[in-house]
Amino acid sequence: MTLHRTKIVFALAPAIALLVLLNLGCGGQPAPEVIVTEEHDEHEEERTIQLDESTLEKLGIELAEAGPGTIEISTELPGEVQVNGDRMAHVSPRVGGVAREVYTSLGDTVRQGQVLAVLDSRELADAKAAYLAARERKLLADATFRREERLWRDRVSSEQDYLDARNGLAEAEIELRAAEQKLHAIGFGEEELSQLSEQPDTEYTRYRLTAPFDGEVIDRHITVGETVSAETPVFAIADLSSVWIDLSVYPKDLEKVDRGQPVRVRPANNGFEGDGVIEFVQPLLGEDTRTALARIIAPNPDRRWKPGMFVTATVVTDEAQVGVRVSTTALIRMEDGDEVVFVETNEGFEPLPVVVGRRTRDHVEVLSGLETGDRYIAKGGFSLKAELGKSAFGDDDD
Repeated sequence: MTLHRTKIVFALAPAIALLVLLNLGCGGQPAPEVIVTEEHDEHEEERTIQLDESTLEKLGIELAEAGPGTIEISTELPGEVQVNGDRMAHVSPRVGGVAREVYTSLGDTVRQGQVLAVLDSRELADAKAAYLAARERKLLADATFRREERLWRDRVSSEQDYLDARNGLAEAEIELRAAEQKLHAIGFGEEELSQLSEQPDTEYTRYRLTAPFDGEVIDRHITVGETVSAETPVFAIADLSSVWIDLSVYPKDLEKVDRGQPVRVRPANNGFEGDGVIEFVQPLLGEDTRTALARIIAPNPDRRWKPGMFVTATVVTDEAQVGVRVSTTALIRMEDGDEVVFVETNEGFEPLPVVVGRRTRDHVEVLSGLETGDRYIAKGGFSLKAELGKSAFGDDDD
């Protein structure tokens, strides 16, 4: 079988404009026609594609010039999305009681101060009654002291009666302060204390659990009629507008990973990516995993980052100067497994096999196959690969 040289020529042909390259005739716009000619050679097969400026524009092809540049050296770290621990709260009642009403369920969005549930609490009723009684005793002790002080100054009563009244007032003030502080510890403010005596008796037992900040209910352990003990977590509230992304740093990478480094994070089996910055690197290795923790605090306004999601993070650890680099999007893998770059020649664009070195998200190092100054297709090379495939499929062997 004789090897042959094939040249593929692209030209605009209005007469057959509906036979378009890659269906680019949409909207009534004319598209390039493929015309295939063959030149036989005993030693090699060369494929060249000719495109004019209008065709380049229609195909969305962008050109660039190969040359020296900087390649970022990076390492990949596994990780997991976590709830932001600084924006999560376990809500517990400060007194025991029986759940009378439960207003929120898993997944509900709540606002700061919103009532989550109401308990009937005998302990709360006792605390309120003790405060009101102490306040009345303090008022009585204050009146008694003022009377005894006046009588003592008028030398009507003894000094001992005056001292006993003063001592009784001091004890009443201490008792009132203790009862007041107990209600403060339960969650009562000064305004609520001032209105306490005006509340109906039915309110004395009602304890309201409220949200500490805006967030979402991510856990719930309370149902109507259930007896709940004091300090038992019944709700978990999390503000998911930001999350932690915890990365595992292996010992070999510890010297390369540091606070302030930019990171690109991509979830497993998902199409989006996100950029972040390392905020913290744990100085100690975990006993079980033998890895250190590196943490990213990631904004999450659209809730794309789900706690529990596994991710891979690419951390730029260094930079290197290379002789020739091209855009990563310029690399095209052909059916035979070769990686090529479409390079501009005098006759058109020719797919040249290249040997590549280090790769980044944006650039790749070219070890051989290109030279500084070569103009290449940086974006849109798959259009040319598709057309080469069409023409090769239609060729017959000699």
